[in-house]
Amino acid sequence: MSLNSNSPDLYAVVGDPIAHSKSPLIHRLCAEQTEQNLVYEAIRIDSEETYFEREIRRLQSQGFKGINITVPYKLDAFELADELSERAQLAQAVNTYVFREDGSIFGDNTDGAGLVLDIEDNGMRPFKNQRVLILGAGGAVQGILKPLLDKQPGLVHIANRTAQRAKV
Repeated sequence: MSLNSNSPDLYAVVGDPIAHSKSPLIHRLCAEQTEQNLVYEAIRIDSEETYFEREIRRLQSQGFKGINITVPYKLDAFELADELSERAQLAQAVNTYVFREDGSIFGDNTDGAGLVLDIEDNGMRPFKNQRVLILGAGGAVQGILKPLLDKQPGLVHIANRTAQRAKV
């Protein structure tokens, strides 16, 4: 697909389920406020099928500049990336892809940075010496642990359906 200079930049969030995602609305409103020409879609990649990589490559070939990745694909996204940020390496999970012009995929994990910033700055609730309960132990949790622990909480407790996965 050839994009001219008037074409919007293409972005998406992928996952399964995805219909409930507020990301397209949030990104559309942000783009309007900052006068950016972009389209941001929610795209379901069926988790019953085994074609995550094929669908990512399809989006890349269609001219998407990047995507966000959510349940259940953060661990798959980690495996597919050609290069990883330090945050993604530590988390062993990826929630953000940047599709580079050379065809490579850069993977990052912004879960922890976003959570800490939102709670401490917007919520005005510092983590230092606080007790923190985390529900679940999937890819998002892997992304938030290091940034959270860097804020020196008093205690972090991870509760999960299966105890083995919650052990750190």
